[in-house]
Amino acid sequence: MDLQLAGKVAIVTGASKGIGRAIAQVLASEGMRVTAVARSRDRLAELAAPLGNLCLVHAADLTDPAAPAAAVAATVERFGRLDVVVNNAGSTTRGDFLALSDAEWADGFGLKFFAAMRLSRAAWPHLQSSRGSIINIIGIGGRTGSAEFAIGGAVNAALMNLTKVLADRGVKDGVRVNAINPGGIKTDRLTTRVRRFAAERGLDLAEAERQMARTLGVARFGEPEEIARLVAFLASPQAAFCQGAIVDADGGQTRTL
Repeated sequence: MDLQLAGKVAIVTGASKGIGRAIAQVLASEGMRVTAVARSRDRLAELAAPLGNLCLVHAADLTDPAAPAAAVAATVERFGRLDVVVNNAGSTTRGDFLALSDAEWADGFGLKFFAAMRLSRAAWPHLQSSRGSIINIIGIGGRTGSAEFAIGGAVNAALMNLTKVLADRGVKDGVRVNAINPGGIKTDRLTTRVRRFAAERGLDLAEAERQMARTLGVARFGEPEEIARLVAFLASPQAAFCQGAIVDADGGQTRTL
């Protein structure tokens, strides 16, 4: 299937590793030009090296209120347009609700929610011009509450609502806004949890991964590239009738409506 993305321009946040890195690579493989945004310039440079002129490295701390607009400006200056924004940056601290500090709550909302809001706001006029799209990478924790995931659940729920809000505005402005809720994906964060699970139970890593997946009611964990390919589809004209969609890509873990 030709996704008709060649020559278009995307910003991908949290692009230095994990899901964000896979998204940047898959979009570039479709012929898109990509601005890769993250804190680590070294990791971004490693990502960009094989992509050549298709990739602009933009190292920034998106918790700085001025950083999202600066990323948009750098992208338009380099590539002359902007078609897709992928809000992927941000992780949140897990733990007992009573032990979580105000600083941890502020950090969780600062990077994952406020950075996405600010980047979407700064990009909006350019996306109107290109009739482009926003894709928010959120997480299934916003659908189902968990005692150890208070910050992440609250942030994710807020981002899902923001997705719907911007999609409603986008109908009038010609901007498509959709979201993906990944479940367990094989990133560094998940690997750390698997190792802890294995150590606690005296298991090898492969068996620990299988047992963890079973406790969540899924056959396996996902690969970052599986989320990236879904992003490419939602970014493409092939998904032109998707507006305000929130897709759970979690192997069936979410069983609620």
